[in-house]
Amino acid sequence: MQPNIRIVLVSPSHPGNIGATARAMKNMGLDRLVLVNPEVFPHAEATARASGADDVLAGAQLCHTLPEALADCRLIIGASARLRSLAWPQLEPRACGERLVTEAADGPVALVFGRERTGLTNDELALCHYLAHIPANPAYSSLNIAAAVQIFTYEIRLASGAPAPAMRQAEFPPATGVQMEGFFAQLEQTLIGVDAVKSGQMITLMRRLRRLFQRARPDQNEINILRGFLSAIQTRCRRDN
Repeated sequence: MQPNIRIVLVSPSHPGNIGATARAMKNMGLDRLVLVNPEVFPHAEATARASGADDVLAGAQLCHTLPEALADCRLIIGASARLRSLAWPQLEPRACGERLVTEAADGPVALVFGRERTGLTNDELALCHYLAHIPANPAYSSLNIAAAVQIFTYEIRLASGAPAPAMRQAEFPPATGVQMEGFFAQLEQTLIGVDAVKSGQMITLMRRLRRLFQRARPDQNEINILRGFLSAIQTRCRRDN
């Protein structure tokens, strides 16, 4: 079992897909299922499609928002069938499984799946460190969500069977989801306060800055240093005004 690896479904609309996901997870030795605003749950069809993975359904965590589901995660990977116009650090399923298993040795990690019809929004993907993509037939690349979960969880299981690559012990743990969101909120407030961004450009700029800092993966001490700089700028602006 990999207790630190969670599978997160964002706003699943069909209870059968929740059950099939639970089954796929249990097949591969995972049991941490998180549901963000499911349309219908619990439901008899979810139980039926789980086909014996009732314990995974019973232990599913329900969250109102995606940030809530990811608050304590040190690594977040978003699965998407479509690539984005804004390039994102990308992993194929095998590399995704290896990265999740390696990082899970030191704390919670998450693999996030979006809605059945539309996937993850750009704002939701902005919460992730990487985009994971299954290189399917380009002429017919749409996968059922449970099938996608099965592919990724299989790779997680393969990666779990081999010793995880040795990682140098970090001086400070990576920043959590809550810490990163606090930093991004203060960064946006500071940019607004110093009139650094033209009207209408803030959303695009913040997405690019999110991508930059998520790729850098600052640790908790580094986030504290960055927030200290932002606080000093904000204090100076208030004094000058």
